[in-house]
Amino acid sequence: MNTQAEAETSVVDVVKQVFALLLVSAAVVGFYYFSEFPLLYRVLSLVAIVILALVVMLTTRLGQNTWAFMLESKQEVRKVVWPSRAETMQTTLMVFAMVFIVGLILWLLDMFLFWGVRVLTGQGG
Repeated sequence: MNTQAEAETSVVDVVKQVFALLLVSAAVVGFYYFSEFPLLYRVLSLVAIVILALVVMLTTRLGQNTWAFMLESKQEVRKVVWPSRAETMQTTLMVFAMVFIVGLILWLLDMFLFWGVRVLTGQGG
């Protein structure tokens, strides 16, 4: 039996994806081509065309799968048990303390190695 991991992409979906890509490309090119128009109008038209391209993409199987994934991700984020403010502060302070300690150790190691190189090369010590 021949099974495929992914469903085949239809030709219509590919055409829609290419059309969405061309829309976004045309919007970016138009943004710079019409530089004599006010920035507000160019940004609004760019945003409108990008939204139109997203709507076109949402009609494809890839867009629908992506939208479903985003909705499922939103549900999963709600299930996460977030740390309290006190736990967050304690962890942050521990990270700062460890960074300071490791920095101090590396600074002392650097100073010792610098002193050793100076002694070995006869430049001081």
